[in-house]
Amino acid sequence: MPIDTAAARSTMEFRHLRYFLALAEELHFGRAAQRLAISQPPLSVAIQQLEASVGARLFDRDSKGVRLTPAGQAFRASAQALLDRAEDACALAREVQAGEVGRLRLGFVGSTLFNGLSTWLQGFQASHPKVEVVVVELNSQDQIDALLGEELDLGLVHTDRIPPALASTPLYSEPFLACLPASHPLAALAEIPLASLSDQPFILFSRKGSPDYHARIVEICRQHGFYPRLQHEGRHWLSVVSLVSQGLGVSIVPAAFQRAGIQGAVFRPLAEAIEGSAVFAAWRTNSVGVLREKFLATRSMA
Repeated sequence: MPIDTAAARSTMEFRHLRYFLALAEELHFGRAAQRLAISQPPLSVAIQQLEASVGARLFDRDSKGVRLTPAGQAFRASAQALLDRAEDACALAREVQAGEVGRLRLGFVGSTLFNGLSTWLQGFQASHPKVEVVVVELNSQDQIDALLGEELDLGLVHTDRIPPALASTPLYSEPFLACLPASHPLAALAEIPLASLSDQPFILFSRKGSPDYHARIVEICRQHGFYPRLQHEGRHWLSVVSLVSQGLGVSIVPAAFQRAGIQGAVFRPLAEAIEGSAVFAAWRTNSVGVLREKFLATRSMA
């Protein structure tokens, strides 16, 4: 009996494709129905609905049995491909929801490179090989701006003073050290009294790049009786240390930079006990957090 292509066609469903493929392999309604764990009448109805939806007869049925028509043979490969793609799409959606697949855009301040960031990244990539991690070095303020602009998913910053649209959690803290040119007379001391730096030219992290961090160093000095004589500013801590190494001034920097290997700069503990340099993870409060939480959970930073 010819297919009535003028009749309203039923909507093709994935179950129709599964039923079709089972019948195409078995070429027997009874065996196909048993394989699908359904009775034979619903299978017959489903095949009729599929043929109406396709607009072509897919099987010949007569006393000799069931056979694929040329149209059915052509449809078979496409039907299998459709089901395979649907399964792939479902699997991908499950993996994304579970945080096993996706893309994490991570910002970081330079000091984290010397506090185990590379080990952290390697550990995460080893356990989540299908996740693409894109890393970019930015100062704290630039990271905050990028997070607000949805250009980053997670930032590692030197401040917890963040806008209401962001959330943060502390990761670790490290001591501040005096950073001096190797030829500086104070470099011979085992520890540096802050007051001894009062008349020294200072090189500080840029006020624009990280207002909170800049203010923090100034406040440390103020609490010990002086304001630093600002000589130069750098947008990255490595720039600050490099300027110190060239004899252009002194600075107070996070301890991580003593591992940067910049020749000509020496690091000494401060004689006074001061609060350390903290690093925070920051993110948008309205962002989906599966990948972020998985990344933070694998942290192995010193």
